[in-house]
Parts: sequence; structure tokens; C-alpha cells
Amino acid sequence: MATAAESNRVHVKSQKMIKPQSQFVLGLRRFARNRLALVGAIILFIIVFVTVFAPLFTHYSPNAANIMDTDAPPSPQHIFGTDDSGYDNLTRLLYGGRVDLTIAFVAAFMTMFLGTTYGAISGYVGGWVDSLMMRFVDVMLNFPFIPFIITLEAITNTANEWVLIAVVGFTAWPGAARFMRGVFLQLREQDYVIGARTIGARSSRLIFRHMLPNSLSVLVVLVSFSVAGFVGLNAGLSLIGLGLPINVASWGGLLAEHSNYLALRTEPYAWIPPAAMIVLTILSVNFMGDGLRDAFDPQARV
Repeated sequence: MATAAESNRVHVKSQKMIKPQSQFVLGLRRFARNRLALVGAIILFIIVFVTVFAPLFTHYSPNAANIMDTDAPPSPQHIFGTDDSGYDNLTRLLYGGRVDLTIAFVAAFMTMFLGTTYGAISGYVGGWVDSLMMRFVDVMLNFPFIPFIITLEAITNTANEWVLIAVVGFTAWPGAARFMRGVFLQLREQDYVIGARTIGARSSRLIFRHMLPNSLSVLVVLVSFSVAGFVGLNAGLSLIGLGLPINVASWGGLLAEHSNYLALRTEPYAWIPPAAMIVLTILSVNFMGDGLRDAFDPQARV
């Protein structure tokens, strides 16, 4: 019979052979078990792939119009037909996705960076600094967004995706800042934060090493909703004439171009694809955001 010491050595050896899994790996496994999130990730990957590698799917240029072939119905040469200027609708759809996704993702990360930094400082410091910073947020939340776009476009005499990104980024961050301020107000009262502060941990270490990782699930959801919202925002601005110029391909521009009654009735092949791309992008990003939140939430079960 094996002695107690030998049994103990075998037990210790077996424990060493079992490597503990990281939270990232466990989070990925939880994400993979979420079917809606997985479907959303696959759809978003396909949309990004066909837009980034658009030249693989069409040989036309999004800025080359053929005035001899305008308002053409779907055909082997033009799967979604052409518009009244002679642009190939499929080409404009694929290349337009690059513009819409660039605006959505860059503006979302810009908004989250500014909002998280501002809200983290306000919530962590508290006191009169928090009150003063939040009064500025109140002012920004009531800032007239659309008149600001009109004014900026008039001053710069231009309307492109980077101007739109700058406008959205510098006007949409207050909502994220207020939300993250509430998160940090709660986190700073947690035992691990109080303990780290007691032993003399620096504020920067507390914020970036302890508090931000524990707010990751919230940040993921905010980014996902921001991306989805900015995709819809760009389309909405194009529909009311405040989006990108007509020479820049975008999903909202395609919808605006075919938003008249006659086109809606007779050319569904022209406006249904961009509308479907907008809806699928928004849904897939939201499904992914919910799945990532559940997967990487520190309170989630293993």
C-alpha cells in the first residue's frame, strides 16, 4: 500500500499538471456558448470582409460613373443595377461599407476614450471636482449637435468622414462620461480598492490596474451600442442631407438617393441592400456586445 507521503506527492504532482485557465480563455468559452453572440460575430466578420476586400467582388470603381448606362435594372454586369448617375450600386454598397464602418468604429473608440477618461477621473476623485466636472457634462449634453455640424461644414467648406468623426467624437462623449462616473463611484467603495488605497497604492495604479479591468464588461457594451448607434446616425444624417457628399459612397447616401416615392416602388434592388446592411450591422454588433458583456463579466459563472 502507498504511504500517506506518497499519496500526497501524487496529489501535488497531479495538481501541478492541471494548468489553471486564464479569465480570457474562460471568457472566450462563455462567448462561444452564446449562439446569438456567435452569429453576430460571424455576420459582422462577413460584412467587414466583403467591404475591406471589395475589389475581389467588383471590378467597377465607386467614383466612376457611366452616363451611358443609367438607371439600369439588375443584370449579370450590374447585380444591383445602376443609379441615375451611372454608378454601379453593388460597388457603392461595398465601398460605402468601408466609410460607414470607419466612422462608426473610430468615433465609438474616440467617444469611449474621452468619456471613460473623463468619467473615471470625476468618479474617482469625487467631491467638488466631481461636481464641477459634471456641470460641464450637463452643458455638453444639451449641446446642439445638428447646428454644430452645419456650422462646421460651412466654416471648413467640406464634408467628409473625418469631419463627421471629429464632430461625433467631441459631442457624444458626455453620455459615456456620466455613465462611467457612476461606475467608478461604485468601484471606489469596493473592498479591494479601499485595501489598495490603505497600503499606499498610487491613484494611477488603482484606476488602470484594478478599476478599469473590472469595468471592462460595461465598456464593451458601451462600445457596441455606440458603434451600432453611429451606423444609424450616419444613415440618418444622409437622409436629411447633412451626411457625406454624394461623391462619397456610403450606405446612408444610397438610401437617401433612392428615398423618393418612385424609387421605393420601382427600384427595391437599389435601396433594400443598403438598408439590410445597416440593420444587420446594428444587430450583429449589439448581439456581440451582449455576448462579450456576459462572457467577461467578473460576476459571471465559470
